[in-house]
Amino acid sequence: MTRLIALVVRYGTPLVWLNVFLEQLGLPIPAVPTLVVAGALSRDGKMSSTLLLAGSVVASIIADAIWFFLGKRLGYRVLRTMCRISLSPDSCVRDTEARFDRWGMPSLLFAKFVPGFSTIAPPLAGATGHGVAEFIAYDAGGALLWAGAAVAAGRIFHRAIDRVLLALNNLGYWAVVFIICALAIVIVVKWWQRIRFLRRLRLARITPEELLALLDAEIKPIVIDVRTASAQKRDPRRIPLALVIPGDRIPERLADIPRDREIILYCT
Repeated sequence: MTRLIALVVRYGTPLVWLNVFLEQLGLPIPAVPTLVVAGALSRDGKMSSTLLLAGSVVASIIADAIWFFLGKRLGYRVLRTMCRISLSPDSCVRDTEARFDRWGMPSLLFAKFVPGFSTIAPPLAGATGHGVAEFIAYDAGGALLWAGAAVAAGRIFHRAIDRVLLALNNLGYWAVVFIICALAIVIVVKWWQRIRFLRRLRLARITPEELLALLDAEIKPIVIDVRTASAQKRDPRRIPLALVIPGDRIPERLADIPRDREIILYCT
C-alpha cells in the first residue's frame, strides 16, 4: 500500500486515469483503492481533485465506449465471449439483462457500483440499439458518481486511511502475503463454483432432436422460455407451445407449472 502511495505521488493523476481505464476494460486491476488513496492525497494538497475526477470520468467513458461499439457491431456475441471468462457464468448476462429490462439506460448511473454489471452493461447497451449520445450522457453520470464517491471517501476518511496504511507498512511483506492469499481464496472458490455449474449444465442438457421426440410423444413435456424480455426482442423465435416465464418470475409462477410432466427450460 505504501508503494501505491509512492506511485500515485510520483506519477500523479495519469496513473489514476490509466488504472480506471484498464479496470473499465475488464482487467482485474481495482481502481477504487487508487481513487481512495488519491482522494486522501488531494485532501493534503498533493493532488488536484478536479483533474483527478475529470480524467477518471474521461478514461471510464473511453473504455466503456469501446465495449459499447463492440456490442453495437457484434451484438450478443461479445456478451457470450465475456461470460466465457466470467467466474459467474450462470448469472453473467441474465442478471445484467434483468436490471436493464427494469431500469433501462438509467441503470448505467449505478452500474459501476455493482460487481460484474460495470463491464457487461456497456456492450449490452450497444447490443440493444441505444444511441451514442444517450449512452455517453448516462455513462458519464455513472462514472462521475462512482469516481466521485471514491475520491470523496478518501478525502473524508484521510486520517483513518493514513493509520491503516501505516499499520500495513508495519506488517511489511506479510501484509502483501495476506492480501494475495485472501484474493487467491476468493478466486479458487468462485472458479470451483463455475466448474460445478458447468458440470451440472452438461448433465442437464437436452438436444433439439431429443426435445422434438418428446414433443411428438403422447405425454408432452412442459417447455418454458425463461429468456428476458430484451433477449426475446433480439430473437423472437420460440419453441411451439412453450410457456413464456422470464427467469426472475419463476418463483411467483410456480403454481401455473404442472408437476406431473417433465419440465424443460431454455434461455439464451
